[in-house]
Amino acid sequence: MHKRSVISAGALLLATSMTLTACGTRGGDSGGGSEGGGDSGDKVAKIGVIAPLSGDLSALGKGIENSVDLAIKQANEEGGIEGWTLEIAPEDDQANPDVGKNAASKLAGDKDVVGVVGTLNSSVAGTVAPVLDTAKIVQVSPANTGVSLTKGEDAENPSRPYANYFRTCTTDAVQGPFAARYLYEEAGIKKVATIHDKKAYGQGLVESFTEEFEKLGGEIVAAETINPDDDKYDAVVTSVKAKKPDAVYYGGEYPQAGPLSQQMKAQGLKVPLMGGDGIFSPEFIKLAGKTSNGDLATSIGAPTEKLESAQAFVDAYEGGGYSDDYEAYGAQSYDAANAIIEALKVSLKDAETAEDARQATIDAMADVTFDGATGKVAFDEFGDTTTRVLTAYEVKDGEWTDVNTEEFK
Repeated sequence: MHKRSVISAGALLLATSMTLTACGTRGGDSGGGSEGGGDSGDKVAKIGVIAPLSGDLSALGKGIENSVDLAIKQANEEGGIEGWTLEIAPEDDQANPDVGKNAASKLAGDKDVVGVVGTLNSSVAGTVAPVLDTAKIVQVSPANTGVSLTKGEDAENPSRPYANYFRTCTTDAVQGPFAARYLYEEAGIKKVATIHDKKAYGQGLVESFTEEFEKLGGEIVAAETINPDDDKYDAVVTSVKAKKPDAVYYGGEYPQAGPLSQQMKAQGLKVPLMGGDGIFSPEFIKLAGKTSNGDLATSIGAPTEKLESAQAFVDAYEGGGYSDDYEAYGAQSYDAANAIIEALKVSLKDAETAEDARQATIDAMADVTFDGATGKVAFDEFGDTTTRVLTAYEVKDGEWTDVNTEEFK
């Protein structure tokens, strides 16, 4: 298998040209986010977080929450918005669309809430975004990759469904083809079996991967699905193994991907499993075990720890006393929170209450642009990030190792 470690000129320019100012002392694990804020006479504006803070995906959810908490603490310590103190309002969606909808309704009913960072899952965003849109609360996701959230269901005639919705991550329309190109052009793999978990994220990822892989000349030898509530995948593995693929592309998340990889190898299907950012977590390696070496994943952006623009974020997070890692979406969550804060600097200036500033915050978000942890933060006419850098990772010696970073074109 041919592998390389490349950061394209475009990605290098993004990585090296961005700077971030580190601030003060960070205290506590996901506190109120208001320490070091203004005087006691300040008005309060809350930034909500909707993410899985419990359950199988809580590692990713806590990384999102903590990164938002850090951004809020820094803004308060710097006196970012005169007359206002920012607070965090986290809600656990349990990676469940119905629970997420309830969380969104709760935040919408709080007159101090003026923005929300989240969600992790595209399927949860499908129920959250309309609630927040109706309440005129800006939403910025660090992780949703479902294309329809910003461009609607008709790919040929894109139309933005929610004026309040933005994201700091790339979409399946970019990530799936990026993975296909890596497998076909860099790894030299021509025959792939696909498996997805029937959820919006996994299905969308497999569809975009398949289209690009076949366009390149690759062959999809099997297309299977699993039930995300199951933990035994013998039948699917047996079916896929009979088709003799050179790799398996999985659309879904690490709680299922890890056991699937382990069971593939145990049944003699000793080929790489590749997935999207939903499997890019140390938790995948724990679940997949020692046979996960050689497995692959793509994730949004360049490796956080290698971005010059992210070093202040990494240092501040590590010094912040958080018990959980920032995980795959920490830097994107930090940038999402800071995007809201930048918009609030405009919308709260003359507002009497946070609720009064909701629509103005949405309006201001369209013009937000700044140098963030992940590079240049800005949004296009659909609310999508203008940054299209992605990275392919491989499990080597029990750790994710970046093997290719490029700006997708």
